Amino acid sequence: MELKKIIEACTQTLIDHVEELTELDSAIGDGDHGLNMKRGALAIRAKLPELDTKSLNDALKTMGMTCMSTVGGSSGPVFGTLMVTLGKELPEHPNSAHVAKALAAGIAALSRLGKVEVGQKTLLDVLDPVQKVLAAGGDNLVARVKQCAFDSAQATAAMDAIKGRASFLGDRALGHVDPGSRSMALIIGTLCDTL
Repeated sequence: MELKKIIEACTQTLIDHVEELTELDSAIGDGDHGLNMKRGALAIRAKLPELDTKSLNDALKTMGMTCMSTVGGSSGPVFGTLMVTLGKELPEHPNSAHVAKALAAGIAALSRLGKVEVGQKTLLDVLDPVQKVLAAGGDNLVARVKQCAFDSAQATAAMDAIKGRASFLGDRALGHVDPGSRSMALIIGTLCDTL
């Protein structure tokens, strides 16, 4: 699958789920996550002609910098840092082991950026289990990665919020899926569908 098609699919998924992401964030945040993700998706789409001429690494770095400069709230730096890190770590033609290694570097970068750990109701709670599935390899890997991403996002509903606005809600954040985790699962799921 060519990079342009993957970018189009992932950005369209975020645009299509803007209302769901807004609703999730309205319950435990400030309600702008869906619109912020849509803004970033549209900004990346606007760069498609440029991205289409770049290597995977340079495209990821460009998309990451675009997120940092256009997406509001914490999502811009978070998703931007992840893409820039993946752009630095991935070879031009990555396999699942390369992606697992690059994701580990991305998780470390996000942990440093937000001073967060796995288990604190953030998108790390999707990235970490997905990284472990990729590292383990095996049969039906793409399907298992997709299922892991969606299951892991859903599991954030049972977690205490330690970081971000949701942390101010205490027990009232329980029962609500973390919006960043849901966004990450949607992106991973779309990537799996387009491979």
